[in-house]
Amino acid sequence: MLLEVKCYATLAKYQPRGEDFILGPSPTLRDLVGFLGVPETELKISFVNGVHAGLDYELHEGDRVGLFPAVGGG
Repeated sequence: MLLEVKCYATLAKYQPRGEDFILGPSPTLRDLVGFLGVPETELKISFVNGVHAGLDYELHEGDRVGLFPAVGGG
């Protein structure tokens, strides 16, 4: 499956390096997160095609995925 994935901030270490994703039939965002090795406890916000999506969101060929950790500042 071809997806465009971007991991931000502290999740950048999980950024894929252009490989295809082998996720099985009807893959979800949770399947992708597991494939990348991102601990779900580190993931705070996820977007698919610019829209907030939960881990049960079913992915489709060509989706653009953004994964964000909890961030703080002040």
